[in-house]
Amino acid sequence: MAFLSSLNIGGSALSAHKTKMNIIAQNIANANTTRTEGGGAYRRKIATLAEDNINEFGTVLEDEQERYRVSGVMVAGIVEDPAPLKPVYNPSHPDADENGYVMLPNVDTVAEMVDMIATSRSYEANVTAFNSLKLMASNALNIGK
Repeated sequence: MAFLSSLNIGGSALSAHKTKMNIIAQNIANANTTRTEGGGAYRRKIATLAEDNINEFGTVLEDEQERYRVSGVMVAGIVEDPAPLKPVYNPSHPDADENGYVMLPNVDTVAEMVDMIATSRSYEANVTAFNSLKLMASNALNIGK
């Protein structure tokens, strides 16, 4: 059971980091978008991760699971960054206001790249742990041969 629970934990982390990478890529892609469907400039999105209690066997083994609690990772939510948009003076831009300012997204490309590198490293670490666990499980099954 510990092997399978560990695989669930690793799999949930891989899924959560993939979602976080997709949100970061979306932020970078929209770093210069001044008009969205909702109106106004694009606002940076942030994926928040949280603990996910994995309950594999339902409530039948509830007491036993409290003793050996298994957790994973999940995306708790995707929220817009409340930081203000960046005003840039460009009166010839079609989205400029009456004063000639265009509101640009609150996306800092350098910060997004740093977040992407950190998330990528976390993903790689989870892949390594997942593969190590698979190898241990495979070796355990081959003991009887």
